[in-house]
Amino acid sequence: MEKIYCQGCGALIQSTNPDEVGYTPKSTLDKDTVLCKRCFRLKHYNEIQDVAMTDDDFLTMVSQIRDTDGLVVHLIDIFDVNGSMIKSLPRIIGNKSVLLVGNKIDLLPKSTNKRKLTQWLQTAANEAGIKVEGIYLISSVKGYGLAELTEAIEKYRNKNDVYIVGTTNVGKSTFINRLIQQSNGVNDVITTSYFPGTTLGFIEIPLDRDTSIIDTPGIVNKQQIAHYISDNDLKLITPNKEIKPRVYQLNDQQTLYFGGLARLDFVKGERQSFVCYFSNDLSIHRTKLEKADQLLSEHKGGLLSPPDDKSIETLPRLTESTYRITDKQTDIVFPGLGWVTIPTGNVTVAAHSPKDVNVSIRRSFL
Repeated sequence: MEKIYCQGCGALIQSTNPDEVGYTPKSTLDKDTVLCKRCFRLKHYNEIQDVAMTDDDFLTMVSQIRDTDGLVVHLIDIFDVNGSMIKSLPRIIGNKSVLLVGNKIDLLPKSTNKRKLTQWLQTAANEAGIKVEGIYLISSVKGYGLAELTEAIEKYRNKNDVYIVGTTNVGKSTFINRLIQQSNGVNDVITTSYFPGTTLGFIEIPLDRDTSIIDTPGIVNKQQIAHYISDNDLKLITPNKEIKPRVYQLNDQQTLYFGGLARLDFVKGERQSFVCYFSNDLSIHRTKLEKADQLLSEHKGGLLSPPDDKSIETLPRLTESTYRITDKQTDIVFPGLGWVTIPTGNVTVAAHSPKDVNVSIRRSFL
């Protein structure tokens, strides 16, 4: 079969996988102008849609722009910092300046200390070896923080292109559409200024005569729980409004299940509060530690749901990590799900999460 390339972004056209670069339905292949679904939606509906690429595929793609001038805006999900921060970013982009943007700030409780949150994100970036020019907290959906971010982009890009990078499921498409609206002041700028890119898999939207915002495909990170659960379950665990803390008074030898996707065992310590920050739609179930394994075995997908039947087929087994918590106001973070704050410390807990979706601890920013 003759190879066909998208006349919008240059991607090799394929009709087998809708989630990969270059997809278009077979019914469109005979048209004079063939666009991939992503470029078609951009041109006709003013929408940017994300596509997925592996880290290595992305590295190969961007090798041709690695040494060009430009600013990188790295979008991360505040609810899944470990899963959405690209640890290999310096290797991928070279010495470009980076702005780190934490998305979904509107979903955090109003008591969130944004200064502490920014400091924590700075520490996370340092640990990943990512040198950033600044950290910005935004809401792509509500528009919070976009004006300040737009000013920073204009300052740091030095009249060069702006590359938007992020993992899949981070909200990048909504972010780019908001950013374009914020930068240009009109809603239909993408459609009216449609400008085909020439680099495989990229989409370029003009900022001015010489420079563009460049949308890059989302990188697949297998540490994200989103890759192991169904679309329906992903909707349940992803907050769509401000999360409300749920408080459980626990004695030691008790367990909290977060659906059937993760659990936290209170192994040792005095009776105290465990403050849970998860999607309001995710059920939390308390039981005795001695009955926890049996409960999961008998009620996974039922009383303990999600996961649904589709997720059960792909969800890795739960693995255990034990922590001795000595500091006050410590968070046990379940990536992509939420976290539990232990206010007083001096406890031993065991956190169970799907294999490779690694739990972490941090100082609370609430």
